[in-house]
Amino acid sequence: MASALAAKMGLNSLRRKQAKNFNVRITTMDADMEFSCEVKWKGKDLFDLVCRALGLRETWFFGFQYDVEDTVAWIKMDKKVLDHDVSKEEPITLNFLAKFYPENAEEELVQDITQHLFFLQVKNKILEEEIYCPPEASVLLASYAVQAKYGDYDPNVHRLGFLAQEELLPKRVINLYQMTAEMWEERITSCYAEHRGRTREDAEMEYLKIAQDLEMYGINYFPIRNKKGTDLLLGVDALGLHIYDPDNKLTPKCSFPWNEIRNISYSDREFAIKPLDKKTDVFKFNSTKLKVNKLILQLCMGNHNLFLRRRRVDSLEVQQMKAQAREERARKRVERQRLEREKHLREVAERARDDLERRLIQLQDEAHMANDALLRSEETADLLAEKAQIAEEEATLLSQKASEAEAEMQRIKMTAIRSEEERRMMEQKMLEAEMMALKMADESERRAMEADQLKQDLQEARDSERRAKHKLLEITSKSTYSPSAVPGDAMPPDLSFSRENLSFDFKDTDMKRLSMEIEKEKVEYMEKSKHLQEQLNELKTEIESLKLKERETPLDILHNENTEKGTSNFGTSIQNASPSPCHPFCLRV
Repeated sequence: MASALAAKMGLNSLRRKQAKNFNVRITTMDADMEFSCEVKWKGKDLFDLVCRALGLRETWFFGFQYDVEDTVAWIKMDKKVLDHDVSKEEPITLNFLAKFYPENAEEELVQDITQHLFFLQVKNKILEEEIYCPPEASVLLASYAVQAKYGDYDPNVHRLGFLAQEELLPKRVINLYQMTAEMWEERITSCYAEHRGRTREDAEMEYLKIAQDLEMYGINYFPIRNKKGTDLLLGVDALGLHIYDPDNKLTPKCSFPWNEIRNISYSDREFAIKPLDKKTDVFKFNSTKLKVNKLILQLCMGNHNLFLRRRRVDSLEVQQMKAQAREERARKRVERQRLEREKHLREVAERARDDLERRLIQLQDEAHMANDALLRSEETADLLAEKAQIAEEEATLLSQKASEAEAEMQRIKMTAIRSEEERRMMEQKMLEAEMMALKMADESERRAMEADQLKQDLQEARDSERRAKHKLLEITSKSTYSPSAVPGDAMPPDLSFSRENLSFDFKDTDMKRLSMEIEKEKVEYMEKSKHLQEQLNELKTEIESLKLKERETPLDILHNENTEKGTSNFGTSIQNASPSPCHPFCLRV
C-alpha cells in the first residue's frame, strides 16, 4: 500500500515537472527550428533564444507572427507566450519574419544573415504577388536570385533547362506573355551572365535595392472606413501612413509622412491622424475588428520609432556592428581579389602549359617525320648500294668476256699463217672478232660509267643520310624542356605563390579621404542606377511584343498608367523628399 502511494506521488511530481515546459517550432524563411521553453517564458525570452541561435543582432526588424482567425498577429515581447491566442497543440508553430522594413536596405542592413532573411522574405512576397512587380523587373530580379544561388555563370555547367525546376517569376507575368519556359529561361540567363564576379551577398543586396523601389514594397494594407463610411485601404510602412482606394494599391490618394504627423490618437475603434500643419484637417478612420486595430497601432508605433532612430546618431552597439561588418566585407573583398589573382595566374600557367604541350607534340611530330625520312634515305642507300654491286659484277663479267675475245683473236692470227684461205677466213673472223671486241669494249666502258654513276649516287645517299641524322639531333636537342625558359608565373603544374610580401593595412583615413570615397561611391551608384534602368527598358522592349493585353490585371494597367505619367516609382519619390524636423510622437488611447 505504501509503495503504491509513493509511486503515485512520484508520477504526479513527474507530471508537474513536465508541465513546466512546452515545445515551440520556429519557422524562418530559411529553415525550421524547435525549442523547449518554460511555461513562464515571455515573448522576449523566446525571441532572444532564437536570435542567438541564428546569430542575429539586428533584432529590431523581426518578430514572431502567428495566425488568428482571419488575420495575423505578432507575439508581444512583454507578454507570456502561452497567454497569446496561439494554438496550444504542441509543438506551437510561430513564424520568424521581418515585421518592419528599412528605408534603405544598403545603408541599414549590416549583418549578412539579416540581409539574407530579408531577401528570402521579399522574394517570396513577389512570387506570391503580395508585392506587384513589372515583368521586366521580374526578369532582372530573377537573374540576381539565380546569381545568389548558383554563383558565376558557366556555359558548360548551366545549360538550357537548369532553371526548369526553379520558381523565379510570378505566375501573373508568365501568363501575360506568349512565351515558353525556355524563352523565359533564355532571357533570365542572358541577364544572369552579366553578373559575373558578384558574391551571394552582393547579388542579394542588388535584389533588395531593386525591390525596395516597387510601389507595394514593405507596406501593410488594412481595410478601413472614413467618417463618411467610404471603404478605403490604410497602408503602413517605414515612411508613413497612406490612404488607398480598395482597387488601387499602387498609387495612394493621400499620404502622411511620419515627420508631418503631430500625433495619432485611438479611441473606441476610431483612429485620428493629426498633421503637423494645423490648417490641415484631421483624418479620422475606423476598423470594425479589434485585433486589426491593435495590429495597426503596433505597426504605427514600431515604424515611427525606427523612423526617429534612423535620424539619430547610431548607438555604440550599431556602430560596432557596422565597423565589424565593414572589416569583414573588406577582408572578404581582399580574399576574393587574392583568389581571383591566383585563379588568373593559374589560368595563365595552364595556358602556358597547354602551349608547351602543343609545341612538344609538334616537335615530336617533326621528329617522327625526320625519323621516317631517315629510314627512307637508309632504304634508298641500301638499294643503290645493291645496284652498284650488281653493276660491278656485270662489268667484271664483261671484262672477262673481252679478254676471252682477245685471246680468241690471237689464236686466230696464229692459225692464219697456215693458209691463205684460212687467213682470209681468219681475217674475216678476226674482223668480226674485232668488231665484237670493240662492241664489248664499248659495252664494258658504258657499264663502268654506269658503275661510277651508281657509286656517286650511293655517296649522295650517304650524305643525305648524314644530314637527316644531324637534323634529327637538332630537333631532339630543341625539344628538351628547360625550366629557365619559362617565366616564373607560368611554370606548370607545381605553382607556388609567395605570400611574404602580401600585407594589408586597414587603418582609418582622414575625413577628406572618406568624403572623396563617399563621392566616388555616389558616382558609381548613379552609373549603376543608369545601367539598371537601361537593363529594365531593354527587357521591357524585348518582351513587349509577346504581351497578351487581355490577360493584364488591374495592377498591370495601373502600373502602365503610372509609368506613362512618370509617377510609378512611389517609394523612391517619398524617399527622396526633403525631411522636415522631427516632432515628438504621442499616442492617446
